Amino acid sequence: MASKFTETDVGWELEHSYTELPQLFYSIIEPKPVRSPKLVKLNEDLAGELGLNIDALKEVEGTAVLAGNAMPPGALPLAQAYAGHQFGNFTMLGDGRALMIGEHVTPDGRRVDIQLKGSGKTPYSRGGDGRAALGPMLREYIMSEAMHALGVRTNRSLSVVTTGEPVYRENIEQGAVLARVASSHIRVGTFEFARGGGSEEDLQKLADYTIARHFPEIQEKEDRYSAMLEEVVKRQAELIADWQLVGFIHGVMNTDNMVLSGETIDYGPCAFMNTYHPDTSFSSIDVRGRYAYANQRMIGGWNLARLAEAMLPLFHEDSETAVEIAQEIVGRYTTWFDKHWLDGMRAKLGLSGEEKEDEQLVEDLLSMMKDEKADFTNTFRSLTLGCPEATPLAGTEAFDSWYKRWKERLERQQESEDAVRERMKQHNPSVIPRNHRVEEALEAAVKDSDYSVMDNLLDVLSDPYAYTAEQEAYTEPPAPSTMPYRTFCGT
Repeated sequence: MASKFTETDVGWELEHSYTELPQLFYSIIEPKPVRSPKLVKLNEDLAGELGLNIDALKEVEGTAVLAGNAMPPGALPLAQAYAGHQFGNFTMLGDGRALMIGEHVTPDGRRVDIQLKGSGKTPYSRGGDGRAALGPMLREYIMSEAMHALGVRTNRSLSVVTTGEPVYRENIEQGAVLARVASSHIRVGTFEFARGGGSEEDLQKLADYTIARHFPEIQEKEDRYSAMLEEVVKRQAELIADWQLVGFIHGVMNTDNMVLSGETIDYGPCAFMNTYHPDTSFSSIDVRGRYAYANQRMIGGWNLARLAEAMLPLFHEDSETAVEIAQEIVGRYTTWFDKHWLDGMRAKLGLSGEEKEDEQLVEDLLSMMKDEKADFTNTFRSLTLGCPEATPLAGTEAFDSWYKRWKERLERQQESEDAVRERMKQHNPSVIPRNHRVEEALEAAVKDSDYSVMDNLLDVLSDPYAYTAEQEAYTEPPAPSTMPYRTFCGT
């Protein structure tokens, strides 16, 4: 049984508004203590933002909470129930290896979930051991913090604690627990669960709770449920477009991994593109490329359609009218996505204002990048630095023609080169978490308990738009390989 936290005050301010929902949405669980927890990574910047005592978190008692061995005052650990379409197939799910110790209220009044991932079995474990291996937890830490620094809305990582216990997968791995911080864990799959396993009253209570927590400005609207769907659609359109603009590929865009707050969640089989190609996919389990780079726009809309289906009874008592309302709102997704994406691409090319030919200018560049196997991040980086000759596009007739058109477009803005260059720097990262660099950091940490490689990588990634000399070595793509890079769920 996990002990109560009685000594050093970390500063937790825990509440439990989620338990105001009907019991079917969660299960109160007893944490499963681990043998010998050791804090190996603490996000001190995030801890400070949360108003937590960093020194206290590093003490034995503070680490015990991050491992699930102790609970702070006011904690009420629970696992959430939800469903999801996984690669298109509907399944009843839930937190199979995670518990939420509570909703921490920060000094500035924000409410965030504190979830321990890898904390042991729950009623939703479906035969799993409820544990997690060190490598995947460190990977989530790196990727989530990199996405945050890139300006993409995301959950964040507070800590990684090793458990002193083995985890049995294909090999015997070190066990670990990740402390994840998110605006909430309310998913599309939570609404699917409510529609499939609860009553219409349960569905309405979930929607009212979601509105109160994430969309309070629409609470008094008569059509608040359709207004909520509209807000979710907008946020997801912008979020996925933001992924695309930095070359990120989410490997498991299942409906249980789409949270209504509009944050990226679940950093299992994900990665950033090196060589640009629309069909790029890294997930070892996505054998058909359902979640490949070019498909993510469409899959976002597909997932939102599943949310709309689950919410239909809330839109109108007449089923046909409810469907019409849902279709009209979800139908705007591609328009919002395309506008946000194109505006982002304009900024990456230093363009201000809008001209009719802008989209073609972008598409022509991407087409050349695909044909010449150009690196996605480094192509835009080279254009930002005024070094187009550093790309494999240079010297081709198509690129020379494109480059002239681009320069003519910039000249029509009547802005200084410095202003254009600054806009491009703000939207084109100098560095991303290159796959080989991430693997290098994980190998040093897992095999040799050497966290310096990871620390150096995180430091470089903390300000990806800085264009510093220290970042230069991290801009290099990996050496050519005959084997495609693959990422795994890490369960």
